[in-house]
Amino acid sequence: MTSKPIKVAIYARVSTEDQAKHGYSIKAQRKVLSDYCKLYGKEIYDVYEDSGVSGKSTEGRYELQRLLKDAENKRFDMVLVWKINRLARKTYDLLHILNQLKMYNVTFRSFTENFETETSMGNFALQMMGAVSELERNTIVDNVKMGMRHRAEKGEHNGKLPLGYRVVPDPGDPSGRSKVIVVEAEAIIVRKIFKLYAAGRGLKSIANELNHSGYTTKTGNTFSTSAVKEILNNPFYNGKIRYNRYENWSDMRRRGKNATPIIVDGKHEAIIHDALWEKVQFLHQKKSFTPSRIFDGEFLLSGLIRCPKCGAAMVASRTQSKTKTGEIVNRLYYSCGAFRSKGSSVCSANSIRKQEAEDEVMNRLTRVLSKDRILKAIVDKINHRLTTRTVPLQAELEHIKSQLEQAESRKRRYLDAFEQNKLDKSTVAERMQEIQADLIKFRAERSRLELELTEGNTSPIAFEQVRELIHGFNQVLTTAPFEQRKTLMHLFIKRITVNTSKKIETIELSFDENMDSYFFPSPVAATADYSQQKREKIEIVI
Repeated sequence: MTSKPIKVAIYARVSTEDQAKHGYSIKAQRKVLSDYCKLYGKEIYDVYEDSGVSGKSTEGRYELQRLLKDAENKRFDMVLVWKINRLARKTYDLLHILNQLKMYNVTFRSFTENFETETSMGNFALQMMGAVSELERNTIVDNVKMGMRHRAEKGEHNGKLPLGYRVVPDPGDPSGRSKVIVVEAEAIIVRKIFKLYAAGRGLKSIANELNHSGYTTKTGNTFSTSAVKEILNNPFYNGKIRYNRYENWSDMRRRGKNATPIIVDGKHEAIIHDALWEKVQFLHQKKSFTPSRIFDGEFLLSGLIRCPKCGAAMVASRTQSKTKTGEIVNRLYYSCGAFRSKGSSVCSANSIRKQEAEDEVMNRLTRVLSKDRILKAIVDKINHRLTTRTVPLQAELEHIKSQLEQAESRKRRYLDAFEQNKLDKSTVAERMQEIQADLIKFRAERSRLELELTEGNTSPIAFEQVRELIHGFNQVLTTAPFEQRKTLMHLFIKRITVNTSKKIETIELSFDENMDSYFFPSPVAATADYSQQKREKIEIVI
């Protein structure tokens, strides 16, 4: 009696840097691993490919997520990769993935390193190689940072250029290096921003004027107060190079702000002369303080209510008026955040009274909670949607597959034309770069949709489960302090829509299976029969 062949899941990943520098193409990885399976009589279950995705984290790697989902569902027996750094660059991520595979009784193989995770020594060696891989990546990152620091110290730019500049080849440099030049059409916008601020205009006023004039940012977006502020604070416009403004950006973001960044004279032409730059920095410093609260009010729904005109989040605002006795009265509202940061060319205030909005939300929650009949109708609607959700996803997936085939067909046509000397090398290279970007985008979207179809929960939701969640939500929301209530609102409310009459239209609630601890702190509630079932995310609209 012959044993069943081992089912193998092949995982391949390539970032654009790897493909360019080392030739670790997806096609090459797939061929080597497929040949390995044929040689040793293993059955290929599926090939999971993350194209153009960095291995520094697991975010955005939809094919890896689909692989882990299929592993959980016992679809294959082994995961095979060309090299362990294709699976993960960080030891923590590698061990986490391997632990998941082990939990699902799935073995792991690396073709290049040839480790066996079934044995203690093989597992140990794999962990050591994971640590070496992470050290290798960190060393590369350190070397890149050292090179960028050296460039900065010499007055050369790193990364993307701000509005007003672009890179062109330097005809006077025999080595073929490039230089930074001023784009006059964009420099006009920059000078206008500095002059308006120096004349006493505020950030919102400047953004509003720019947007009304039809000006856009470097990326083609409308100007916001933060975009204007970023330009005013950028010493590049004064002919300086600033480097290492933020440390460990990928993990810390703006929390990693460096108090002592490198600032040196650059080799590029300044757009803003010293006198105007210094005046603007002086004015900005004078305005840079945290003002005391000009009005009281706890805004429970800020960021949750959506503008009925543009869909932006609505934020706290107020107006003042005088009574006949001369008393100043503050009126509190939720107003469009895009209007407040970008001005009237983008949207209008569309204000809704604070108390009116909050009362309506709480009253609607109470009505739903008090009537099982209404809640049951909502649950029935959710269950109907769950059973039919795959149809539009399938249609979208077929559309993406069609676009992917068309892009691959264009790629083949350009290559054929180049081989027949119908197109020159530079034209083909430029077009192939655009097509490759489309291929990476379409493949990522295909992976995302396939993952969503794979993990989509179409089983009916228990009415008792939803009722218990809603009742727990309401109990905490009505008894907790303001800060906790606001946090809970942002955890469980996806969005609140407002109609054109400035009335609350819908409230979308989303409950994740990991949030039970907010509602079921006692072991009693957690012993209900339905709580033993695996819970997926539940979304309801009231």
